Amino acid sequence: MKEPKQLSVSAIENGTVIDHIPASSLFKVIQILGLDKISNQITFGTNLESKKLGRKAIIKLAGVYFEDDDINRIALVAPEAKLNIIKGYEVVEKSVVEVPDEITGIAKCVNPQCITNFESVTTRFRVVSKKNVSLKCHYCEKITDQEHMVIL
Repeated sequence: MKEPKQLSVSAIENGTVIDHIPASSLFKVIQILGLDKISNQITFGTNLESKKLGRKAIIKLAGVYFEDDDINRIALVAPEAKLNIIKGYEVVEKSVVEVPDEITGIAKCVNPQCITNFESVTTRFRVVSKKNVSLKCHYCEKITDQEHMVIL
């Protein structure tokens, strides 16, 4: 007899669920969104089974909804993540985070000689790969890959 399906992480009444985060990126997502500094209820699980990723992580945030800049930050470290907006325990909106074509002001250039690292110039990148995210600096043309990316 098959066991009934059980939720690994409990439901929330209102807020956002970030699902399909690669397990290795969970703490990066928590850090770049500043979730360690908010007082809302946060539930997360990692190394959960996923047919698509093998192992995935999930974050459930009570009463939290994200702006585009935050969604772009998530996309840089977890390009296949899914966002579910929850209202009254129901999913009212589903979306897949999408790496935009251009990133402005949310990542740091890896080139120590780049003008953005020593003058107050907002960083600007063209996305050269959306799968294994890599960015090309608008100013110095240096490529920053996902492994070396620093999110501002």
